[in-house]
Amino acid sequence: MRSGEESRRAHRANEQAAEAEATIAVVVITHERLNLIRQCVENTLSRVSASTTEIVLWNNGSADGTREYLDSLTDPRIQVVHSSDNIGLDAFAEAVRLTSASHIIELDDDVTGAPAEWDRTLLDAYSRLPNIGYLVADVEEDDHDPVSLLRHRLRPHQYTELELDGIRLLEGPSGGYCSMTHRELYEEAGGFPQHPDQAWYQEDAEYIEAIERLGYRSALLAELRVHHTGGPYYGTMPQGKKQYWQDYWKTVRRRNAVKRFLLRLPFVSGLNNRFDWFGPVEWEPPRSSDARSSPPPQ
Repeated sequence: MRSGEESRRAHRANEQAAEAEATIAVVVITHERLNLIRQCVENTLSRVSASTTEIVLWNNGSADGTREYLDSLTDPRIQVVHSSDNIGLDAFAEAVRLTSASHIIELDDDVTGAPAEWDRTLLDAYSRLPNIGYLVADVEEDDHDPVSLLRHRLRPHQYTELELDGIRLLEGPSGGYCSMTHRELYEEAGGFPQHPDQAWYQEDAEYIEAIERLGYRSALLAELRVHHTGGPYYGTMPQGKKQYWQDYWKTVRRRNAVKRFLLRLPFVSGLNNRFDWFGPVEWEPPRSSDARSSPPPQ
């Protein structure tokens, strides 16, 4: 296997040689959220540039009119897939397999607003950032949306702004709601994970870990903000997904309780600093926050 530095050079050399011919495939999965996927199509996907040549809309067994709406779309770039079963997040990898563009955008169905040619903004920045393998749009401020609430209200201190090659970035937790990667890197990293025995998991976090092992990292593009409208205010969250994240945060609380107890014991803090037995106390949202039912940006 090539070293991380050799891999980065090869990927970016290939990108620069084909930059004028770079194309984008956007993949979206949806389940029982007709009101959101309609807004996603009309206010986000309708604003992509000519660089986007493929759009895969994967319907995970919806029975709320989503099938009929998606079948009414006429953009020739759109390919609609109706899965008889809800295969959850495994659908992202399945959707990518149907595409061939040089760059891949993973887009959540609750991204319901974006500026004109937002896809090209991601592409232009991504092509100039040799160490970034996963570039994510920032989100607009919206206290009704748990992702925005985490980003702008509950933990803005976890983000550091920096500039690389004239591009403003934010280093900090990022998620896959509107993110770009390169196909060659995607394939070398093993693609988006699939867990047939789990409907819900953190495919974006697993992918980020995979590209980090190859020497890349993720970042937010500060100059691009999209409107993310998740959580109970904007629509119904599938019970399985809601339960997954409630269990996730419950596990974080329990883990933090054990860490706080241990750190109160004499000498434990110093010994932990020396031997790295366990990591720091993790951030967790207030008990009253809607973020308790939503994923943390990775």
